[in-house]
Amino acid sequence: MEFLKGWKSLWLTVPYTPCPEYRPFLDRLSVCEDDDLCVETAVLDDGESDKFFGVSLARRGIQPVWLRITNRSDQPFWLRLASIDPNYYPPLEAAYTSHFRIGRQLLEFGLLALVFVHLLILLPFKLWSAHRANRRMDAFFQDQGIGWGAIPPGEVHQGFIFTTLDEGTKQFSVKLFGARQGKDYSFSIPVRGLRVDHHSRQLSEAERSGESVACDEATVRLRLEAMPRCTVNRVGKNEGDPLNLVVIGRFETVLSGFGARWDETETISLQSCWRTLMAFSLGRPYRYSPVSALYFQGRSQDFALQKIRQSINERMHLRLWLTPLRLDGRPVWVGQVSRDIGVRFTPKTWNLTTHKIDPNVDDARDFVLDYLVEGGHVDRVGYVDGAGAAPSTAPRHNLTGDPYFTDGRRAVVILSETRTTPKVLQWT
Repeated sequence: MEFLKGWKSLWLTVPYTPCPEYRPFLDRLSVCEDDDLCVETAVLDDGESDKFFGVSLARRGIQPVWLRITNRSDQPFWLRLASIDPNYYPPLEAAYTSHFRIGRQLLEFGLLALVFVHLLILLPFKLWSAHRANRRMDAFFQDQGIGWGAIPPGEVHQGFIFTTLDEGTKQFSVKLFGARQGKDYSFSIPVRGLRVDHHSRQLSEAERSGESVACDEATVRLRLEAMPRCTVNRVGKNEGDPLNLVVIGRFETVLSGFGARWDETETISLQSCWRTLMAFSLGRPYRYSPVSALYFQGRSQDFALQKIRQSINERMHLRLWLTPLRLDGRPVWVGQVSRDIGVRFTPKTWNLTTHKIDPNVDDARDFVLDYLVEGGHVDRVGYVDGAGAAPSTAPRHNLTGDPYFTDGRRAVVILSETRTTPKVLQWT
């Protein structure tokens, strides 16, 4: 009898079995609150999303973010969904992308479907069952979505917003407006699954431990000017790309300063190498593509970020190293930034190919400075010497032989944890 029930379920029906009671994500809530509002949120990983909603949303590029907003004030507030993701999916659209489509499945089977042509008699039952499953899916997604509307005083508003998929760290703002004021809460939440380069280094703990050197601005400037002009290879004998960027701020502040348009980099593994190969072969983007190791003070970069274009061959990427220096208690990071503009052959790498960089590395440096200023979280900004000038008529070369030229200055950005208007460092 059980076998017959299983056969019926397999051949006659399309099961849709979400699991709304499955909520392990509530054990790792991120919270921002003040006297008026309490905002709690969690980002579901792929497995949690699959089980809770009964379908694979990650395969469709969708990532559910759970929100609970408690209004403690005496005025209503309205949630601005587009502040979380301007490309968010309404619940019914998210459900529609996940609908069961029997016809598409038959096409995917191709010629193999001919082997089971005698089972076409069951097709009407499957279509009817899929229609019912899709209606249940619509209702479930609609019921779980947070929606748009007023949050009256003393009430709680909770549910899911269906955002575009991010791996690594999910960064977003929750903005609300009321009759008298607006509210803005920023979140930076690690998403389980992707192995990014800095997770094993525990950088937030490294900022608070070890030997640190408290400095005033004058001392920081002198120490930065005295640092090596370039990165080096593993053994420290050959110079690589110039150290042309300095960012001052806590690790979380640095990540949020670059924002959601910059992605973390995956650790080098068989899986990430395969993803890189497929992206390179098909000319597709790979947001979290690993970057090669460069060295400063005897170690490879502590973490790297990248901003891609339409393919893996074109991207802006930067590497940052934590130094012992502290300015007003904030860590000082020294970095290297350049822009990949293509791929070329080289005998200096194991796979005989490398990214070609834009030789005007100052343009990449100044792009980052301008990008951070535009984000509104830069306290002070300026330049300091130390990268070593190299004119376009006599360029230097990095480890893979690409030429580059520079005015020899390092961009310096001191980040603020709140929005502010930048001031100019009087260092030049």
